[in-house]
Amino acid sequence: MYRFGNFREMRASAPKLAFNWFISSYHLSRSVHSLSFATLEVGKISGSQPAEVQNLVQGRWTNASTWNTVVDPLNGEPFIKVSEVDETGLKPFVESLSKCPKSGLHNPFKAPERYLMYGDITTRAAHMLSQPEVSDFFTRLIQRVSPKSYQQAQAEVYVSRKFLENFCGDQVRFLARSFAVPGNHLGQQSHGFRWPYGPVAIITPFNFPLEIPILQMMGALYMGNKPVVKVDSKVSIVMEQMLRLLHDCGLPREDVDFINSDGKTMNKLLLVAEPRMTLFTGSSRVADKLAADLKGRIKLEDAGFDWKVLGPDVQEVDYVAWVCDQDAYACSGQKCSAESILFMHENWGKSSLLSKMKDLAERRKLEDLTIGPVLTFTTEAMLEHLNKLLQIPGSKKLFGGEALENHSIPNIYGAIKPTAVYIPLEEILKDKNYELITTEIFGPFQIITEYKQNELPMVLAALERMHAHLTAAVVSNDPLFLQEVIGNSVNGTTYAGLRARTTGAPQNHWFGPAGDPRGAGIGTPEAIRLVWSCHREIIYDVGPLPQHWETPSST
Repeated sequence: MYRFGNFREMRASAPKLAFNWFISSYHLSRSVHSLSFATLEVGKISGSQPAEVQNLVQGRWTNASTWNTVVDPLNGEPFIKVSEVDETGLKPFVESLSKCPKSGLHNPFKAPERYLMYGDITTRAAHMLSQPEVSDFFTRLIQRVSPKSYQQAQAEVYVSRKFLENFCGDQVRFLARSFAVPGNHLGQQSHGFRWPYGPVAIITPFNFPLEIPILQMMGALYMGNKPVVKVDSKVSIVMEQMLRLLHDCGLPREDVDFINSDGKTMNKLLLVAEPRMTLFTGSSRVADKLAADLKGRIKLEDAGFDWKVLGPDVQEVDYVAWVCDQDAYACSGQKCSAESILFMHENWGKSSLLSKMKDLAERRKLEDLTIGPVLTFTTEAMLEHLNKLLQIPGSKKLFGGEALENHSIPNIYGAIKPTAVYIPLEEILKDKNYELITTEIFGPFQIITEYKQNELPMVLAALERMHAHLTAAVVSNDPLFLQEVIGNSVNGTTYAGLRARTTGAPQNHWFGPAGDPRGAGIGTPEAIRLVWSCHREIIYDVGPLPQHWETPSST
């Protein structure tokens, strides 16, 4: 958790940038009093009127004894107070999880009416998010804490709504669909059921403050689990407001606990409460620690150094350039699916692709948040990484590589122009360079390289050595090329074809890594069943016995 000291006096011109953009859009929303669930007005959150974030445990909204101050990522003002639980305040959360049995709050044999209840809750929540004033409320609230363009923030709300629409009515109970297999004799049948874990935990990051936690939390609830949810405190205000909306839609308050804490305290809660399953979305380093601490009772969607390969067939250069720009720099590159490295066939190198990508990158600006603050890397750290890369023989800066100017972003965050660095393919494969080059910079930063027609095996060798396998794109309509690259790679969410991308996953297909038994998915029925339920087999054997049955000899 960051500790915030006194910031230098901010530039007088700061309010003229993106911060004022939020205020100018305030008239778009209704008064907070017209949103029955809301406890704040987005346009009024400021240093003089800070918002507050509470915890939810055992059905009650509570305040802890400690308040953590979150600073505005655009101007450094302390603008949100988060009630953070420390280790002395964990007892109510431990007790709450302990009240949920391993068999869950519901399952196919217990309280099946709750499947229907959650279908109804979901219907009402989807309808609420479809209301323009509610959608706008969450869109702008996301922007306040995780600055991104209005379109990007709105897309997060839209995907969340479409997910809810997918699980209205009977769709929740369809998730628990069972199967039966005839037995060996009359009266015997085996039945396979999807069974909840019971008490579970969900830990999600800052970059998608609404979409990731609500999709995973609702999936957990649908299958009969009781989750405790922890969202990065910098952005947890979004999910707190969403929970209040869900309560208005009929969600029982005791079904979900919501905790704000630092990482150490949350780790202690997991060790003491021993949830039966934990879903973690975040860094690979923390993921590996939790996997050990929790003895493998975990599903992960960890970091991704995501790649894109452009095949030999050059076409629609404007479109491909635009997709590359979106994949690398939308949300200032702060997506786990962001394009981290681009392998470009030599035919593309002869096209206008790079110049078009440069032009697109340079039109991004802070005023509309098409570029903005980086919340996990400082400006100095990103530029230092750039300078290390430029020491590699043959490397060169293609564009960017400079700090943003005339802004008020606090120096605990990063602010650089969209950046691309060219590195020769043969240098990428060298042991002394590979780890540095494939270090994920969670910001507007990508590596670009070029390969010749006979060098595809070198590209595949580079892909084979990568540790994270989340998203990928193979941009080609050549079926033999697609077959070769897809057949020799593993990324769990891979887009293939001329329109392939690495980002922008909707709610209608699986999103998650592959190649790791701990890998989690999100969004689809298959993902929900995989992450939030386990298989239970019940074998009915009710007879009758054969006529004249006698006790057989011992075996």
